[in-house]
Amino acid sequence: MTPVPPGFEPAAFAKGYLDLSGPYFLRRRDGETIVGLRITDSHANYLGVAHGGVLTAFADVALSYRIHASRTPALAVATATLTTNFLGAVRSGDWLEAECRIDRLGKRLAFASGAIRRGEDTVMTMTGSFAILESPAPVTPQG
Repeated sequence: MTPVPPGFEPAAFAKGYLDLSGPYFLRRRDGETIVGLRITDSHANYLGVAHGGVLTAFADVALSYRIHASRTPALAVATATLTTNFLGAVRSGDWLEAECRIDRLGKRLAFASGAIRRGEDTVMTMTGSFAILESPAPVTPQG
């Protein structure tokens, strides 16, 4: 397997589904964060290409992360809508990068859009809206 490109570090996302659908990687470039994903055989469907659900999950991760990381402290968000456009097939071994932008950030709702690329080829475009949640109360140890 080809190594992860220079500058990308493993993403420290919450444990659970994102561990299964990744692993994801992050790199800062020109003041923005690029999310990366190496497609593996476990991401492939019966045709030998990345399953559409894998690419859709990647789109959701990248868009929501862009909004999440836009503020300090980070925003808690939940996907309200997600639209994807599949523009090309992706195979095992391909390195993908998602670039996203915030189109509007309100008090309760945010809108983002972006593209997933394999090198210079755009393989998916995506748009989403995200509910901005109230931060949960801090958990205190019981003693």
